[in-house]
Amino acid sequence: MAQNPEDASKSYDHFIMISALTLMALGLTMVFNASTVMAQSQYNDPYFFIKRQFLYAVLGIGVLLLGRAIDYHYYRRLAYPFLFISLICLILVFIPGIGGKVRGAARWIKLGPCNLQPSEFAKLAIALFLAYSLTKKQEKMKVFSIGFAPHLVVAGIFIVLVGLEPDFGTAITISAIVFTMLFVGGTRLTHILLALGGGVTLAVIMVLRDPKKLGRVFSYLDPWKHGQDVGYQLKQSLLAIGSGGLWGLGPGQSRAKLFYLPDAHTDFIISIFSEETGFLGVMLVLALFAILVYRGFRLSLQAQDSFGSYLALSLTLLIGLPAIINLGVVTGIFPTKGLSLPFLSYGGSSLLANLLAVGILLNISKQVKRPGLAVVNGKERKEKEEGGPK
Repeated sequence: MAQNPEDASKSYDHFIMISALTLMALGLTMVFNASTVMAQSQYNDPYFFIKRQFLYAVLGIGVLLLGRAIDYHYYRRLAYPFLFISLICLILVFIPGIGGKVRGAARWIKLGPCNLQPSEFAKLAIALFLAYSLTKKQEKMKVFSIGFAPHLVVAGIFIVLVGLEPDFGTAITISAIVFTMLFVGGTRLTHILLALGGGVTLAVIMVLRDPKKLGRVFSYLDPWKHGQDVGYQLKQSLLAIGSGGLWGLGPGQSRAKLFYLPDAHTDFIISIFSEETGFLGVMLVLALFAILVYRGFRLSLQAQDSFGSYLALSLTLLIGLPAIINLGVVTGIFPTKGLSLPFLSYGGSSLLANLLAVGILLNISKQVKRPGLAVVNGKERKEKEEGGPK
């Protein structure tokens, strides 16, 4: 069970909530700015994308408030059920009539007029599973058969399924979350390095055997040389960012969104944001992400039990790592891959999953001890580690 009300602060971390909601508000503005031309062309409705994103934002706020209200200790019971449901959903995307394809990628489940992207919730399921499992096995994490192999097998299944969609950006994100959590949880470094070496070798082989992936590497190395074919997207992204200068061209004045930059309202939305608001606008986005990630990491150190600490860390990585990868891709630091920018890019599944993660972080912060409050005694702490009183 959670802490008694008199033992816990009734205040949650306002910095986490304000930064997340501000990013979401900026995202709604930019989805509208970046998508109107495409929406008019494809659906004869300039508000097609923003209407859907706004609906998901309203649902997302409800999900955030729900996550904030539920005691985070309750998620210990949901770790395995959520993991199993996420696994089933990842399989369903490959079944004709259930799964939906866009540009050859099978990443969605058709739900009437809406599509569900299971990989977004799979990241959340992995985060919950790792927090629960590392808490349960924390004294045996250095044992290969207990602390490393089971986690690698579970994560490997998810990574393979996500990679087959294909969604390599999310697969890399899940891998990074898993290895970071295992390192923090106390797994032997040699086990992690050997697994990383094997994973990198396999990734290199896959790239060399796939002309499309190899083309992305070439475009990454020299986007201007390949600017009319495989490097076109990155070239247009860099042109949009450079056009923004310090102050930007002004809201709604982007030229890249006029069919020059593909995925302008999804993976490359920060390029449009940079073009319209300039360097200062991008710095605002970076500052908001930095605040959210810093407060999340700080919360993982302040949490009153191991489960809360691991959960706060995994959820912070779930938000922070995709942001770093996306920003690296659109600026040419990393090779091009499909991965949305949390809170800003168009996509309901991503927005719902990230806002739920923020809600859980807020609940953890609400139960953090503040100076001047009673210290939890040994019995209460033991009950926390075991999931509640006997």
